[in-house]
Amino acid sequence: MSSLLAADEPSPVIHERANATSPFLITCDHAGNLLPRSLGDLGVSATDRQRHIAWDIGALGVARELATLLNGELVGQRYSRLVIDCNRPPDSAELVIERSEATDIPGNLALSAAARDQRRAEIYAPYHDTLRKLLDTRTMQGRATIFIAVHSFTPVYHGRARPWHLGVLSGNDRRLAEPVLDFLRTHGDFCIGDNEPYRIDEKDQGIPAHALARDLPNVLFEIRQDLIAQPAGQKAWAQRLATTLKHARASLNL
Repeated sequence: MSSLLAADEPSPVIHERANATSPFLITCDHAGNLLPRSLGDLGVSATDRQRHIAWDIGALGVARELATLLNGELVGQRYSRLVIDCNRPPDSAELVIERSEATDIPGNLALSAAARDQRRAEIYAPYHDTLRKLLDTRTMQGRATIFIAVHSFTPVYHGRARPWHLGVLSGNDRRLAEPVLDFLRTHGDFCIGDNEPYRIDEKDQGIPAHALARDLPNVLFEIRQDLIAQPAGQKAWAQRLATTLKHARASLNL
């Protein structure tokens, strides 16, 4: 089987601000909507490839600005989740989906085990290996890490409007989520979801595999896409979250 990614195609891994000195590590699992040339368009229209089904609209812009404001390191993944979803466990049935919301993904139908393994090896593994090695290095250096994941969500899902401006997601570790929620609820007139519209559970990979497994303070932000579709909104929300996280960090003594 030939390579999935040609030699002149971008690496799946975005790694920026590697020399940043703060404890903050910012991740963006669904940063881009690129498709490897070898897969064509997966049978998905150009319009649909711009929708949420392909990526988290605005999330990378927020993550980059947030990393700058916090003097943090950034790791993201630039290929579309229609190719492979880097926030799903490697054995998940949702790792390569055949249908997203009401849209079929013809190029993923009846995918062979070898083709699935190739996507995992060339896109999924490099991203998670980068995070794993980076965190191993920080541990060896005795550096503290505060793990932040940035995502975005659709204002309407299956015909149902979502009222939240921002979701603050956490699993069993609430060390960071609680001070973040307290600050946001008292500094602005926003609809803030506590584990809404999603929560972190066994269906996720990023925070469970890298933060919870290492007992790192963590939080996942889900920002409504219409608020961050443009650069101005991305900067405004990054500033808001940076202020919040600086306040929350103080409560952790890190």
